[in-house]
Amino acid sequence: MTPYVADPVYLNGQFLPLADAGISPLDRGFLYGDGVYELIPVYSRRTFRIDEHLKRLQASLDGIRLNNPLTADAWKSVVLQLIDAAPWDDQSIYLQVTRGADNKRDHAFPPATVPPTAFAFASPLVTTSAEVRAQGVSAITVPDLRWSRCDLKVISLLANVLARQQAVEQGCAEALLIRDGLMKEGAASNIFIVRDGVLCAPPKTELMLPGITYDVILELAGQHGQPVRVAEIEETELRAADEVWMTSSTKEILAITRLDGEPVGKGPNAGRPGPLSEQMWQWYQDFKNNVMRKG
Repeated sequence: MTPYVADPVYLNGQFLPLADAGISPLDRGFLYGDGVYELIPVYSRRTFRIDEHLKRLQASLDGIRLNNPLTADAWKSVVLQLIDAAPWDDQSIYLQVTRGADNKRDHAFPPATVPPTAFAFASPLVTTSAEVRAQGVSAITVPDLRWSRCDLKVISLLANVLARQQAVEQGCAEALLIRDGLMKEGAASNIFIVRDGVLCAPPKTELMLPGITYDVILELAGQHGQPVRVAEIEETELRAADEVWMTSSTKEILAITRLDGEPVGKGPNAGRPGPLSEQMWQWYQDFKNNVMRKG
C-alpha cells in the first residue's frame, strides 16, 4: 500500500497486496500501450454512475477490438470489494484492461488463447482546495498531436503526458488542445467557456473524450435554466471568452483565469473566477451532497 494506492489491488481474478502484484514484461500494455482504462469516482463509499463508466469502458474495449474479461456485474463486484477495503470515504477506482502477454513481441493481435490482463485499484479522491479554487489556475494552449480516436479511453497517453508536462514546466495547471483552429479539450480534462452569459461546450466527437462530469454539468445547466450551446469552439472564441473552466471528477469546476499568460475575461473581473463558474460549482456541490453521496 502507498498513500495513493490501497491494498489489496485486483489483478486477473485475485485480490492481493500491491507489492505482490506483477505482470509479464511481454504484456502488450507495457510493450505497446495496447489497452484501455476507466476511472470511477466514489463519494461516501458509493460509486457515481458506475453503469455509465462501465459502458464507456466497454465502448473503449470495442473501439480497440479487445474482449472484456469481466461482465458488468463482475466488475461491480470487484469495485465494491476495493471500496470496502480502502481507508478513504471518497475514492477513485482505476480499472485497466490490456491485450495480455503473448510469448513474443508482434504488432499483430496475439492468439485468442492469450487472456487479457485486468487490473484495478482504489486511490483517494482529492479535489481542488478552496484557496486554489478562489484564485483559479493558469493554462496554456498547445497543438493537439494525438491520434484521431480521442473518444476512446486508451492507456497510450504519451501525447497527453507531454502536453501536460509542458504546462507544468510553465507553472500552469493544464494544456488546452487546439486542432485545426478548434479547442477540443484539456490534456486531462474537459473544457467549457462562457460568452455573453451562454455556457459553451465542444460536442462529443471522435476527437474528444466524453467525460461523465461533462454530462453532469450540462444536466445541471438544463435543470437550472442556464443557456447552453454545444458546438465547436474556435480558438478565437476561447481567447475572447468571459470565463474558461476545466472540469473532471477531481477538478470538479475549476476556473482557468490566465491563458497563455493573459488574463481571461474583460473589465475589473479579468483574471478572476467568473460568476457562472461560482454558480456552477455550487450547483455541483449540491448535486454531489444530495445525489452522489446517496447513491
